[in-house]
Amino acid sequence: MVGFVRSEQPVVVIGAGPVGLAAAAHLLERGVEPLVLEAGEGPGAAVASWGHVRLFSPWRHDIDAAARRLLDATGWVAPDEDALPTGADLVRDYLEPLAATPAISARLRTGTRVLAVARDGADKARSLGRARRGYRVRTLTADGRVQDLVARAVIDASGTWSTSNPLGASGLPAIGEGDAAPYLAGPLPDVLGAHRDRFAGRHTLVVGTGHSAANTLLSLVELAESAPGTTITWAVRGGSPRRLFGGGAADELPARGLLGTRLRAALDAGRLTLVTQVSIEQLEPAGEVVRVRGRARDGALELEVHAIVNATGFRPDLDMLREVRLDVDPVVESPARLAELIDPNVHSCGTVPPHGEAVLSHPDDGFYLVGTKSYGRAPTFLLATGYEQVRSIAAALAGDRAGADAVRLHLPGTGVCSTDLEVGGGSCCGSVPEPHRVTRHAGPPAFTAAT
Repeated sequence: MVGFVRSEQPVVVIGAGPVGLAAAAHLLERGVEPLVLEAGEGPGAAVASWGHVRLFSPWRHDIDAAARRLLDATGWVAPDEDALPTGADLVRDYLEPLAATPAISARLRTGTRVLAVARDGADKARSLGRARRGYRVRTLTADGRVQDLVARAVIDASGTWSTSNPLGASGLPAIGEGDAAPYLAGPLPDVLGAHRDRFAGRHTLVVGTGHSAANTLLSLVELAESAPGTTITWAVRGGSPRRLFGGGAADELPARGLLGTRLRAALDAGRLTLVTQVSIEQLEPAGEVVRVRGRARDGALELEVHAIVNATGFRPDLDMLREVRLDVDPVVESPARLAELIDPNVHSCGTVPPHGEAVLSHPDDGFYLVGTKSYGRAPTFLLATGYEQVRSIAAALAGDRAGADAVRLHLPGTGVCSTDLEVGGGSCCGSVPEPHRVTRHAGPPAFTAAT
């Protein structure tokens, strides 16, 4: 149970994405003072990075309840609830208006990167009186100043977008991966828009089996129709991409089901080359191309490509939390009690049970990982899950134990979901996806890409 004597200090929320701003909205409703720190120049900076991608779910499922109440009080006009927004739509029509509400704008600092979090006046090894101490949050401002802030609690909603997994199959970068950085296009390049010239008439290697990979593959297939010489190789570490094909027409989110159907059709038609059981061991820049060496199902892997889309997933940045006592699962790198609920070897995004503050708490009381960062290396995060996480945490910080424990969430089944899809443009889990007991309660699903 959370018990604070530090009520005069704010709760620092790290990140002004959908989940971070939702946390601020729920805290405000509970009479708890938030302070939101965002490294980017504006709200939703990570979402803006994949602004060309369209979400799986319509607007009605992409807006947090407390955030909507704040917006409604300003006369905000909600988007068409049946439309599927892009990432850019989500920022322009939801996150920016939410950040501009008087309640949030007075408590939001942009251009402020968090460098470290620690208990105020106590390093990690000190136990005496630890629970009575607040948190010291070290920040770097846009003008280069290092400043310390003191908080009663910290909610880390900073996401994982800036920490991609490496291409090397062992969890380590492939030899030469650093030198090959200019050839890496990131997980979600705008193939049909701003980055078209990088891929048109050239050979691209896409590595990964999540929806980021699928989104890019389908965009490349479309590009090849109008740009002769566009060649696509798809590399997966497993023996088959079958899981990515998902539930097809049976999926409860039609846009998500369409992803697998279209990708399977493109593969069957020979519009891209699939290589399985791939282990990339070395990258060697060679002028306009980069040589890719490693192993695959049929033996040695040797390719020369112009660009590599490294859709290999993400991992949390835990270095900034080195002085916080965390209980983190050694495999998934999520809060330990959450790990067994989200292990991607067992779960898709629709089979994760509801969970709240009790599951997300750590040995240092008042510190929480939420949103995609709470899922560690698991690619199964859904936006609705993050909204319920911060609702529960806000209740706990306000002293409402019953409200914190009353977690409720409805998620659609069928299909898999990690980050995104393509349906008349890019698309994603409104951002970022086997059998298990699921608790279902009334309430809509909401999905997101890697935020």
